[in-house]
Amino acid sequence: MLTLLNLLSAIALLVWGTHIVRTGILRVYGSQLRRVLSHSVAHRPRAFAAGIGVTALVQSSNATALLVTSFVAQDLMALAPALAIMLGADVGTALMARVLTLDLSWLSPLLIFVGVVLFLSRKQSRLGQIGRVSIGLGLLILALQLIVQAAKPIAESHSIEALFASLTGDLLLDALVGALFALITYSSLAAVLLTATLAGSGMIGLPVAIGLVIGANIGSGVLALLNSSLQSAAGRRVALGSLLYKLLGLLLILPFVHPLVDWMKELDWSAATLVIGFHLAYNSLRCLLMLPSVDLMARLCNLLLPERPRDDGVARPRHLDQATLETPSLALANAARETLRIGDLIEQMLAHLLEVLQGGSNGASQQVRRLDDDVDALYGAVKLYLAQMPRDDLPNHDSRRWAEIIEMAVNLEHAGDLIEQMVGKLDNHKRARHYSFSDSGLEELRNLHGLLGNNLRLGLTVFLNGNRENAQHLLQEKRRFRREVRRLAHAHVDRLSRQVVQSIETSALHLELIADMKRLNSLFCGSAHVVLEDEGRTENADSPPLNPIRSLGD
Repeated sequence: MLTLLNLLSAIALLVWGTHIVRTGILRVYGSQLRRVLSHSVAHRPRAFAAGIGVTALVQSSNATALLVTSFVAQDLMALAPALAIMLGADVGTALMARVLTLDLSWLSPLLIFVGVVLFLSRKQSRLGQIGRVSIGLGLLILALQLIVQAAKPIAESHSIEALFASLTGDLLLDALVGALFALITYSSLAAVLLTATLAGSGMIGLPVAIGLVIGANIGSGVLALLNSSLQSAAGRRVALGSLLYKLLGLLLILPFVHPLVDWMKELDWSAATLVIGFHLAYNSLRCLLMLPSVDLMARLCNLLLPERPRDDGVARPRHLDQATLETPSLALANAARETLRIGDLIEQMLAHLLEVLQGGSNGASQQVRRLDDDVDALYGAVKLYLAQMPRDDLPNHDSRRWAEIIEMAVNLEHAGDLIEQMVGKLDNHKRARHYSFSDSGLEELRNLHGLLGNNLRLGLTVFLNGNRENAQHLLQEKRRFRREVRRLAHAHVDRLSRQVVQSIETSALHLELIADMKRLNSLFCGSAHVVLEDEGRTENADSPPLNPIRSLGD
């Protein structure tokens, strides 16, 4: 019983090490890997090479599939190059399996020691996350050694021999078991390494090991399909195409398995080396042969998974992909895009506010109220999405970006409520008194409204790119707006002193609207303060992230 527990714990350590490496790499270099993948779509060979490189870094084809399906689901990448990247991902996994089976026993304690020192001393920094990756690599190598040690006494057990004796080399049955291995360990890499270790210890024969390896590849395809279940049809097509390629590979190799096994037995290599070599050769040859067919596979996937008609109402989040929450850089990019959608809705509300201000119909007021409901819905979705992100080990720059997005979403939601209140004031005044603004007063409010719209657009630009010059320009515009507010207030009082009747009748409303626009302007310019504050923080890598709960007004 203790021996079995040792084996299970070693397998768990192998899976955990793979997870630590994957998450560490994605947290440190997630945005760069995302850029590499998105810029590699022009040429199929380049996309194929990008899939190999990214998967070799994160040591998981599932992580690569997660990134690629998100791109396709958000219309950032076409299906055909995405399938080419997934073929490259299969080769990348096979390459890493070969590297990890080398004699690296001396490296494991060194990696773990260096990784722990870096992680504990600089936990929230990029260097700390690199230490996390080092720990994961050390645990991977250590786990493989422990599996070999635990498998030796188990291999001598008659019950275990009887269990593996049921796997007689039937490729389809062995592939099914291999797929289950990959599903249980949540990693085809872990399943292949485990299979090679078991073959090296004599617990399974070479024909069984080959079937398990092919099945592990299929299991990774099933995992990708399950992970994409929450995606749109476009995202699921990537996982479907990858799985179909793996199933096609099984059908193609089926007639050649027995001659191949007989030839491999004649080689003077260990069983573990033969299994890893087969895994690398099989994936490389299969993917290279199928690379020219990605356009045909894309058309087939479009036929099998057509886009379902759906309600694309503005209140429905479009970019908040739940599957990317474990990849902070990608999840933050999604949240930022959804926040920009809120900004677009606020701009529409401002346009309708001008219609109401100029005496427009009730339709404009109703549109403002409907859009405010949509703003509230999207704000709630962004807030919940960010709350679900794992933030314990986020690098400083990701923590700051998280706070920036929260603050911008809060400001925009407050702005939507304020615009709705302004429209309500205008409607109530019109129904109760039927008064109208003077020509001069209306022109002043229109000009102030125009400045407000410009500052909203500039504020969204600063939020998106974090450019310091744009941020400084936005603060200049904020000061200009405040000077204009003071000038207009004085001009209004001057009209009152000249006994302008319309100004007297609308005085209270006029001054309230000016004050409301000043508050709106402060909300729109909040992104400039965030960027300029960050400039000072970057000098100290260990500085705490921004506080998302801060003053939202002047």
